[in-house]
Amino acid sequence: MDWIALLAAGIFECGWPLGLKLGQSERGTHRGWIAFAGVCMATSGALLLYAQLSIPMGTAYAVWTGIGAVGTFALGIVVFKDAATLARFFCIGLIVAGILGLKLVA
Repeated sequence: MDWIALLAAGIFECGWPLGLKLGQSERGTHRGWIAFAGVCMATSGALLLYAQLSIPMGTAYAVWTGIGAVGTFALGIVVFKDAATLARFFCIGLIVAGILGLKLVA
């Protein structure tokens, strides 16, 4: 259950940068998206707190931020048309390899 909580925490970690990005525009701030970001931050933190009850703190934090980084990278490409270069995918692959390595040795 702890690893499931950590996975969910990582997914919510992707929600707050998305909410912040969608919450800003030339016409001003969209409070609904900013609130969405806040809910994602709080939920992500609470789930990380729970996961750290049985997963070592360094491992949990690295996995949590890694899931957030990979998920946000993917959202950037799909939603905001960020560059999808081979070099960027290679670098994100290194993050994924690190996450998997930490899971295997935990």
